[in-house]
Amino acid sequence: MRHGITILAQDSWPEARRKWVLAEELGFDHAWTYDHLSWRSLADEPWGATVPTLTAAAAATSTIRLGTFVASPNFRHPVPFAKELATVDDISGGRLLLGVGSGGTGFDAFVLGQPGYTPRQRHERFAEFVERLDTLLRFEGPDDAGISFDGEWFTAVGARMVGTPAQTPRLPFVIAANGPKGLALAARFGQGWVTTGDERLVGDDWWHGVAELSKRLDDAADAAGRDPGTLDRYLSLDSEKVFSLASVDAFEEAAGRAAELGFTDVISHWPRRDGIYAGSEDVLVEAASRFR
Repeated sequence: MRHGITILAQDSWPEARRKWVLAEELGFDHAWTYDHLSWRSLADEPWGATVPTLTAAAAATSTIRLGTFVASPNFRHPVPFAKELATVDDISGGRLLLGVGSGGTGFDAFVLGQPGYTPRQRHERFAEFVERLDTLLRFEGPDDAGISFDGEWFTAVGARMVGTPAQTPRLPFVIAANGPKGLALAARFGQGWVTTGDERLVGDDWWHGVAELSKRLDDAADAAGRDPGTLDRYLSLDSEKVFSLASVDAFEEAAGRAAELGFTDVISHWPRRDGIYAGSEDVLVEAASRFR
């Protein structure tokens, strides 16, 4: 079992740096930050940008993997975003993970004046976004005229990704999905799959739902002609109703249940002073000591 921690970009850099460095020292395998312009109940609080945060984290650490939790096409175009991702991956020495999803229907979905899209439209945009990123992040050869595409959602003419990818054939995609179309996309393009489960549920009902989603991923992989065992499975243990680091015992129980269901990775959130994910950093430190 690998362990991850999500660090929200809410602190000034000296404090944020302390957290990213400590996450590595505590033995976490990967650390993430949200790729949002603002988020739910924290919309009126400080909120930094994702790519500069990951760039600084890459420079401050040396071994821990770093990721977006999760990027989406709500406010991103694949060409500039691919350039940013490739640059951070180079700076980090090939430690970047791309967590990517279809995008929520909150602030990020409308801040740039976008219309409201149907679930079908949001999935089609997501699928095209992932496919274009897959192409771009593999880079073109030195004699190519760049990468061009003219899709329903995104267009590029001679886009350049000059250089050699820091990871071969590209940085890993960890695709967030719960529905059948999203799971099929994860089976096609993902090195990993991540889920938060059904956030309407709690307790055993939530765990039963997570188990069912994992089985559906197996079916999607089989349908794609892929061995389900080749997909890493990431489970976010936290929701607005449950915080895995409320206590060390709660964390160990949740991580243990995830392992029993075949998840390879779990992700928790760095405790905040109040509000969502409120808790104690001492609990985080003690929990980490149990899995090192």
